[in-house]
Amino acid sequence: MSGKITLKKIAQHLGVAVSTVSKALKNSPEISMETRQRILNYVEKVNYHPNALAISLQRQRTMTIGIIVPELVHHFFSRVISGAENHASRCGYKLLISLSNDEWDKERQVTEMLANGYVDGILISVAKQTFEKGNFDHFSNLIQHKFPLVFFDRAPSDLPVDKIIINDVEGGYRATKHLIDKGAKRIAILTTPPHISVGADRERGYLKALNEYSLEVNAHLIVHVDERQPVREQIAILFEQNIAPDAIFAVNEKYAALALKLALQNNLKVPDDLMIIGFTDGFISKSTTPSLSTMAQHGFEMGEKAMEILLEKIEDKSLFDTQKIVFIPTNLVERESTKLKS
Repeated sequence: MSGKITLKKIAQHLGVAVSTVSKALKNSPEISMETRQRILNYVEKVNYHPNALAISLQRQRTMTIGIIVPELVHHFFSRVISGAENHASRCGYKLLISLSNDEWDKERQVTEMLANGYVDGILISVAKQTFEKGNFDHFSNLIQHKFPLVFFDRAPSDLPVDKIIINDVEGGYRATKHLIDKGAKRIAILTTPPHISVGADRERGYLKALNEYSLEVNAHLIVHVDERQPVREQIAILFEQNIAPDAIFAVNEKYAALALKLALQNNLKVPDDLMIIGFTDGFISKSTTPSLSTMAQHGFEMGEKAMEILLEKIEDKSLFDTQKIVFIPTNLVERESTKLKS
């Protein structure tokens, strides 16, 4: 067959209708097995591939999903992307990855650009600066126009949208309880500013555990880390107190690793003098010496579930009238930083 191979040329060569070729390629039961196999054999012989652009125009879809993350180097977000891509690929969709760098304006620009015909739906973890500003208008506008949108990990609490999140209160509670069960009495927390939902919820879990076990809530042991300022210096304040903590719960892997480094620099033995537990079971937690205990978040599963719900919404517009909130469970991974000698 000379020239560009098209459905029309295939149909003419085989003496069938164009619609018959199209249905055979989709494995439609309307076509007999014999006819379908004859068409598929010929398509394979001439190495015909459907035009993806033509298919997307016919469906009025791009067959592409946008995902906006605050950063790429973070182990958790890379696992979420992997899970989302895995499910999208199985369903015939591609992924377009964008970064917000935790900036409100960049997040707004990227969201508006993707929604302007580039993608069929968006998965997003909200930027820290967006929480700080409390300005979610770029999302509200999409929700108003029923554009498919699913939030994961960091999600605004007041918007009627689908959310795939960690049960951060429970995770914070279990991390703190683990330290209490190991004998800790003065437990510090390294957390985010209160406007960041993830850190705030993990702090709520921390306070819940302290109250449940009648341990003192000491404001000097609660450090709200402002990443616009040097992080190391803010964490170092814990090691300059007259009565130092005997355990630290860090709401992310980065803070846990910095706390470990500072502890060793202050000649503290971990876990004998100071126990440390973090959040997110990434490369850092496994590679430090001693290795860090942590709460595993299961980012891959979160990405798969978020993509599953988004594609359901794209396929079924009636789902815009419902809101799904799915909690991905965490689990404790105990390593050397909390494993006391018996």
